[in-house]
Amino acid sequence: MLMPKRVKHRKQFRGTMAGKAMRGNRITDGEFGIVATEPAWIKSNQIEAARVAINRYLKRQGKVWIKIFPDKPVTAKPAETRMGSGKGALEYWVAVVKPGRVLFEVAGVPEATAREALRLATHKLPIKCKIVSKADLEGGSSSEN
Repeated sequence: MLMPKRVKHRKQFRGTMAGKAMRGNRITDGEFGIVATEPAWIKSNQIEAARVAINRYLKRQGKVWIKIFPDKPVTAKPAETRMGSGKGALEYWVAVVKPGRVLFEVAGVPEATAREALRLATHKLPIKCKIVSKADLEGGSSSEN
């Protein structure tokens, strides 16, 4: 599972997910990608499940890039615990995703294969996504999924 090797602060505030993704909103390495259409926290195990789904379908052909990293710690207090006594223990790590963010990229496989692999990966993610090609994001052809 993805997580930082070390962090400056063990616990973080929840923060806000307002607005669109200002960076990470272009396909840089691959030919096709998954783009988030709504804001969310994506857990490290959900990222891993999507990665496994893509790799299983591609059968070690082509190349896959994971463009998000879970660097935000989320804490939780045990069930049936009274209020107070500080912030809870670290439970899991999340990547903060805003609309427009590219989550995964794929290259080196035919378009139909890439789109199917990415479609399977979107089912593992907790948000609505769209599958786009490099040309779609840069204003080339206007076909969108």
